[in-house]
Amino acid sequence: MNLAQTVFRRKIKIWFLHSALVVIVAWILFMPSLVKYEKGGDNIFSVKLNNLVVGTAGTREDAYKAYREARRAIAKGNDELVLSYADLTIEGDNVLFGEVDSVGRMAANMTGILRDSEKSTFNRAYSIKINEFAVNLGSLSDVMELLSTALNNFDESRLYSVDLVVDTEREVNVLTPIVKSKEEVKKEEAKAEITNNMPQAGFVLDLTQTVNDAKPIAYDKDFSDYELGLQSMDFADKVEIVECYLPDSEITDLATAIDDVTKDKETNQIYEVQSGDTLGLIAQKFDLTVDDLVRMNESLENENTTIRVQDNLIVTVPEPELSVVYQIQEYYEEDYEAEVQYVPNDSWYTTQTKVLQEPSAGHRKVVAVVTYTDHNEDSREIVKEEITYRAVPKIVERGTKIPPTYIKPISGGRLTSGFGRRKRPTKGASSYHKGVDWSTPVGTSVVASSSGTVTRAGWGSGYGYCVYIRHPDGRETRYGHLSKVLVSAGQSVSQGQRIALSGNTGVSTGPHLHFEILIGGSQVNPLNYLN
Repeated sequence: MNLAQTVFRRKIKIWFLHSALVVIVAWILFMPSLVKYEKGGDNIFSVKLNNLVVGTAGTREDAYKAYREARRAIAKGNDELVLSYADLTIEGDNVLFGEVDSVGRMAANMTGILRDSEKSTFNRAYSIKINEFAVNLGSLSDVMELLSTALNNFDESRLYSVDLVVDTEREVNVLTPIVKSKEEVKKEEAKAEITNNMPQAGFVLDLTQTVNDAKPIAYDKDFSDYELGLQSMDFADKVEIVECYLPDSEITDLATAIDDVTKDKETNQIYEVQSGDTLGLIAQKFDLTVDDLVRMNESLENENTTIRVQDNLIVTVPEPELSVVYQIQEYYEEDYEAEVQYVPNDSWYTTQTKVLQEPSAGHRKVVAVVTYTDHNEDSREIVKEEITYRAVPKIVERGTKIPPTYIKPISGGRLTSGFGRRKRPTKGASSYHKGVDWSTPVGTSVVASSSGTVTRAGWGSGYGYCVYIRHPDGRETRYGHLSKVLVSAGQSVSQGQRIALSGNTGVSTGPHLHFEILIGGSQVNPLNYLN
């Protein structure tokens, strides 16, 4: 081998070594499957999702990028919210050489794991809140159907419709229903169309304003001029509708929601006792029994418990969750009563009355606007009335003086016998008790229940020692079985003045006070008149 060949072979060897070195460096620098060595830091990352290895990343950002792509992949083609359990862990390491996976491969692996751990689908839903009641429906069309059904229960001719608008009183995006007549909606649409197609200006604008400001000419309307039937409708309760995402289990089907919202349910209400009310009348008014009333009201001991005007009682009334208020203009003919006319008498007590003229019913034709909430009438306004023949009013003379009050005649004491039928307590006693008895020690002070004049003071056979007092309102009180009488007949006494000491005289089973109130000469239950 000559010198030239030797030199050539060395050059070939050097060129080969240089080329190999360049290829290795380029492979290390540019091939994606290997990581760059970085002294003192993590340069390779093991990625796990839900504790399953999905690949090896060259950077943390690659792992997060793959996770974002996987989430987009399971959400693609699904308009609703998908719930899937996901626990991503990334553990770093520092190596001289290492092979990494592409972002796409890791994303594909993550997509499979997310699909396997997909829990359930959150559906777009609409939550309807009516006062404290709430129901969730799956679509706006269901919401509209529910609200329309509530209206249509009282709108057989379908004259009104419901629409949803944004509630301007709320900061968040809340919808609320608005009810309009279909005729009103058509007029608004026609007006809007005219306004859009022909902008008004100059004379046209002035003319339109004049027409809008013009007041209708007043004239005496005949009955045939009134448009009868449904005049207005609205929901009586505040309704709020918000969009939300819920699982299937929390969404109510439309038929059930309509039943829950529109069907009557027993609801507790407070009723204020009116003049003339009895427990029986109140129970009948609310379709209850007297036992029902007693059971619902702790203040009622039994069916004989006394009730007074302005007492509050709990009653139940049938009400839907969503009530509808509406007005109907009605024509009818009826017999009517004139209002009672009162003639004051300043020398009489307010408990004293006398009928000066008996009433007689009249007859009239009426157009009235009646306001209802659901099936219950709230008010009635007569807008036209024609009297066929006029009613004759009842005229009553009545007193203006405040009548005397009555107080319990002793302090303390235990009620041992009420007013009315009873078992005969001792021989000689009546089986019909004409007063009430309070058990109390002998010598307890007895006071006048009301001011008046003593008409009897002394021994009274079965009453033992007793006191009778006549009062200015014509009533009389009696106090029996006394041990000592402290007043005399003809003496005037004031309310609360001591008149006797309690005892055990006459027909008596033990120390007590017997007390009566008489009206028109007949005993009444004293407990109904004591303040």
